[in-house]
Amino acid sequence: MIVSLSSAIGLSGVDVSENTQARRVGRYFEWPMIGIAFWIIFEWYLEAQADKPLPFAHITDWFLWTFFLLETVILTSLVDDKKRYLRTNWSNLVIVIAGMPLLWEYLPYAGGLRALRLLAMFTMLMNMSGSFQKIMGRNHLGPTLMVSFIIIVMAGTLMALIDPNVDTPLDGIWWAWVTVTTVGYGDIVPGTTAGRLFGSLLILMGIGLFSMMTASFSAFFMQREEEDLFDKERSHAAQLEKMEGRMEQLEKKLDRLLIMALEAERAQLEKGRDPEAGER
Repeated sequence: MIVSLSSAIGLSGVDVSENTQARRVGRYFEWPMIGIAFWIIFEWYLEAQADKPLPFAHITDWFLWTFFLLETVILTSLVDDKKRYLRTNWSNLVIVIAGMPLLWEYLPYAGGLRALRLLAMFTMLMNMSGSFQKIMGRNHLGPTLMVSFIIIVMAGTLMALIDPNVDTPLDGIWWAWVTVTTVGYGDIVPGTTAGRLFGSLLILMGIGLFSMMTASFSAFFMQREEEDLFDKERSHAAQLEKMEGRMEQLEKKLDRLLIMALEAERAQLEKGRDPEAGER
């Protein structure tokens, strides 16, 4: 599920089947790219507080664009299957081509394309976390969360139609979200019987969903501990096998040395025997 989502938005990174150097360099780019994504959020926050573009925003935009360009060029040159890399990372091309700061001077609305760079942070966090991928793959948790999200959107939209206390579909989606998660801020409350019944169904669904997630997480970490324990046992067993093999080799060497010593002693006895004494 995670891999297909990353491929769909064009930020899959370096494929696991690629050569070692490409995968190693791809990992080197991961943490700087996440730091860049956090800087973008921080820069937007500063601009919102100042209510105007920052003096150094133009410089940082060029720096970030250059970093994306270098990542795309370097990794494309290192991977074996360049077409597959560009096909599964097409968002990088969009960011590099459409995100050039020079275009923003002539096309002001193109500045909104900066938001595409934040996709890199989300996708790389998923790609970097093998545990997250395993958890999402367990018990079809990823598809379950996706279906739950769709239900939340549909339920929120429907709630805006059946209950007068919910003004807009966005308010309904927010109400459905806090209801399913069993948070219940109380800022939006159903005022009709139909709305309350509908909310009760969402609460039950939220309890079941989070119970399933908790059980899945617990089972995952317990399995990880068991796997670690099995790995240690296998490691100890392998060490014991090596020790047994070495002991067998030592026994064979000792047997050979003993045989050689006996043969040498026999040879010396035969060589040192007095021939005249034998004739008497």
